[in-house]
Amino acid sequence: MKLGAFLMPLHPPEKARTECFDEDTEFVVEADQLGFTEAWCGQHLTLEWEPIPSNDVFLANLIARTENIVLGAGVSIMPQHHPANVAARAALLDHLAHGRFYWGFGQGGVPTDWELFNLPADPKIQGAMVAEAHDIVLKLWTEEPPFQHEGQFWSFNIENPDKSLGMGYPLKPFQKPHPPIAMTMISPKSKGGLIGGKLGYMPLSTNLVHQNTVAQHWETYRDGALEGGRPEPDRNIWRVSRNIYVGESDRDAWEFCLHSAFGRSFDYLIALLRKAKMLNLMKHDPAVSDDEVTVEYVMKKLCIIGDKKSCLDQLEELWEVTGGFGTLLVIKNDFDDRERWRWSMNVLANDIMPAMPKI
Repeated sequence: MKLGAFLMPLHPPEKARTECFDEDTEFVVEADQLGFTEAWCGQHLTLEWEPIPSNDVFLANLIARTENIVLGAGVSIMPQHHPANVAARAALLDHLAHGRFYWGFGQGGVPTDWELFNLPADPKIQGAMVAEAHDIVLKLWTEEPPFQHEGQFWSFNIENPDKSLGMGYPLKPFQKPHPPIAMTMISPKSKGGLIGGKLGYMPLSTNLVHQNTVAQHWETYRDGALEGGRPEPDRNIWRVSRNIYVGESDRDAWEFCLHSAFGRSFDYLIALLRKAKMLNLMKHDPAVSDDEVTVEYVMKKLCIIGDKKSCLDQLEELWEVTGGFGTLLVIKNDFDDRERWRWSMNVLANDIMPAMPKI
């Protein structure tokens, strides 16, 4: 199993923003040195707990600072951008990284982001926007002008390209025909999982659901692949995200997580999902009441916390329940105690991961 990272990222709102970005940069640099194979970064415009508004700019900041780690846009939120702009920026990032780049796309789920862009709140409309934007990006990456697109949400024409001047030719990516593409999976019967399976894209399972739901993600993805006429998919393509903290003892690990930014971040995430009427995602059983979904409940059901042996045991259980996957993506939490988190990263990379089973 490979080890990667996913940066939502998570930072207390009162923490200086520059300090947050410097810390996240240092984290990816250190992850690269520890042998992490990939690092994905999300983007939101109106969430103080998740303050990176432009993940492509943040990833560009990392190219010259790192050597081997693949940098992933996780994800480009398509309704909030013109797809031609997304295609151009992602293609440029792919060139700057010499192909050390993955691209993910998705819908986004933050109501205040929708308000900022005056987007419709109807998820079906935004889903249709994502589908159309995806097709436009692929067209610009893989086809030659002239271009004509008359869609439901975007329309454009390049009618008279001039080859002699190189005018009318959008930038193509470094990787051919395009960077590897990923889609995130949240709900058990994720529409993104079905579509990703049909298209052969990389599936990324969220950290915000129970491992039983994560196991269903693969079944959904597999169903999509088979429905799309693809062969049985290889589990090595699957990325699974988890919040992980390794302490010197179980008690030490739990005390730290409960009384640090780690625990506070789940206060925020629980409130966010409750507001979005999506709290059921965090439950291991639908019969659990909303009042039972506390920080301690979520940490016990969704996170990997403990000493080295305990974390290894929990990860092996995750492996058994899901049937196995290719890459574990550890969530980047706020480094309110830098030395503790660095110790946790090192133990995870050097002691725990080599002991994990491989497909």
